[in-house]
Amino acid sequence: MLSDQWTVFLILGATLALFIWNRLRFDIVAMLALLAVAVSGLVAPDQLFAGFGHPAVITVAAVLVISQGLVNGGVVDAVARLLGKVGRNAVLQVITLTLVVALCSGFINNVGALALLMPVAIWMSRQSGRSPSLLLMPLAFGSLLGGTITLIGTPPNIIIASYREAGSFGLFDFAPVGLAITAVGIVFIGVIGWRLTPKRDDPAGGDKLFSVGEYVTELKVPEESPFAGGTLHNLLTSGGTEKSLVVLALIRGEEVSPAPSTFNVLKYGDVLLVEADTESLQEFVEQTGLALANAVNDEDEEGKESQPMTSREGTEEQVAAGDVRLTEAVISPSSRLIGRSANRLNLRERYGLNVVAIARQGHRLKRRLADIRFRSGDILLVQGYEDNLLSTLQTLGCLPLAERGLTLGREKNLWLAGGVFLAAIAIILSGLLTPPVALVACAVAMVLVQLMDAGDAYRAIDWPVIVLLAAMIPVGQALETTGGAALIAEQILTVAQGQAAWVALTIILVGTMLLSNVVNNAAAAILVAPIALGVSSQLGLASDAVLMAVAVGASCAFLTPIGHQSNALVMEPAGYRFGDYWRLGLPLSVLVTVVGVPMILWVWGWLAFGQ
Repeated sequence: MLSDQWTVFLILGATLALFIWNRLRFDIVAMLALLAVAVSGLVAPDQLFAGFGHPAVITVAAVLVISQGLVNGGVVDAVARLLGKVGRNAVLQVITLTLVVALCSGFINNVGALALLMPVAIWMSRQSGRSPSLLLMPLAFGSLLGGTITLIGTPPNIIIASYREAGSFGLFDFAPVGLAITAVGIVFIGVIGWRLTPKRDDPAGGDKLFSVGEYVTELKVPEESPFAGGTLHNLLTSGGTEKSLVVLALIRGEEVSPAPSTFNVLKYGDVLLVEADTESLQEFVEQTGLALANAVNDEDEEGKESQPMTSREGTEEQVAAGDVRLTEAVISPSSRLIGRSANRLNLRERYGLNVVAIARQGHRLKRRLADIRFRSGDILLVQGYEDNLLSTLQTLGCLPLAERGLTLGREKNLWLAGGVFLAAIAIILSGLLTPPVALVACAVAMVLVQLMDAGDAYRAIDWPVIVLLAAMIPVGQALETTGGAALIAEQILTVAQGQAAWVALTIILVGTMLLSNVVNNAAAAILVAPIALGVSSQLGLASDAVLMAVAVGASCAFLTPIGHQSNALVMEPAGYRFGDYWRLGLPLSVLVTVVGVPMILWVWGWLAFGQ
């Protein structure tokens, strides 16, 4: 029979393999690991679900809600708006964007900070005639660096703080090391690093990813049409191509109704502005008897050649008019759209959202929309009503990119949102309340002052991450209680024994960094923390020093797109490939190690220096 140590190693090995395989959601993998340690008896039944009440999990949830409150209040938007004045110098753009996203990531969720600044970066790159690929990887890496500055900057910091025997780290205890590696990293990225990013051609030729006019046609309802007097829904279902054809606008005389309801009643002479590929358009016209608007045989039109409308400017004025907008959005890794099609989800009927086009790997897909199943990172061109478009995208797990005519948030609650957040920070620094309590109070206050409603607060929480943390915490404890962590620590000791303190610290930091490039960074922190503490006790290293090394390593996943959501989110908009990340990520990882290890020893390694 297997010992408890080998049992937990087998479970962790299978868990890591499933994380790397990436075919199952990481929260499902974490729950499978939790069930495995439960069935094998490695965790007591009364402790199995203790992770769901762990202070680190509650703190992460509160930080996510606070991040959304700051977004709603326009705090980050106000900063982002200033970036439009930076100019077109590439070095200045990279340094400014990376610096701003790093500072924002120190206080709000780093994915949230990245999502806010991605539209700005794409807009700036296109205004400058450059590919977004030059700005988006530096932006993503800047968000990771900024997360190392504070306790609430990234989930690994919050998790590591819970392992500290002398009580949780303070809000700015991470700052000396985090600021050092962030400052050096930003300078490197801004001066040299951005030149290492792949130079992907912008599919939009420096303008827009989607050229709407090239795919849009005007169809007219003729006098004898049986669909005159019927609903738009009847027309679409009778045409047989409702899955592949999108009605962008209904034109009646001088009146243009973008994103018309499928319950609208059609009249003779109505013109439908439709988006479809050639095959779907031909099939639709044959089935319904509608005519190309430019070829209707009226007396003043007779003899004119039949052709679709292709004026981009004219098209977009009709497609996006009044309260209706066209927006580009990227599908996040946790989106409910993944693996499903627009038709299956009934996006138009349920959400009033038209999916006009889909792009993948930097190029617009020209297949029928009905045949396309959404993937993480796909870019969608969507049409919807301005008052609920952003909230709908958030509900579906999509992040808005470069809207047609860049628009940014709401300034009316700027001071209210900032004031509530700063009050929470002041309470934490004063010691009146612990960070988890103060941050939960801040999240509740943001709901009470109507920066968001309760529904927005729940939607702001990244539940897969919460489940991952809650499930992996008992698994990590099983690694410690079975002696598995001590066994791994002994193997590290055979290498580090007799060496300088920085050798062991470097092994821990680099090992965590490599692990976080293939599994979720929070899971990496949970798994390595008990091992690192075992090494510290054997070598006489300060436990705070090894915990800081784990925190830095877990936060700096620069080598792959799967290491962190920020890396994954920029992959499709920039047209990156899997192997592109190491070109900038490898030298940046080396730089973080070279700067981070001495800083950790200087600030936290008192016991090591005493030897």
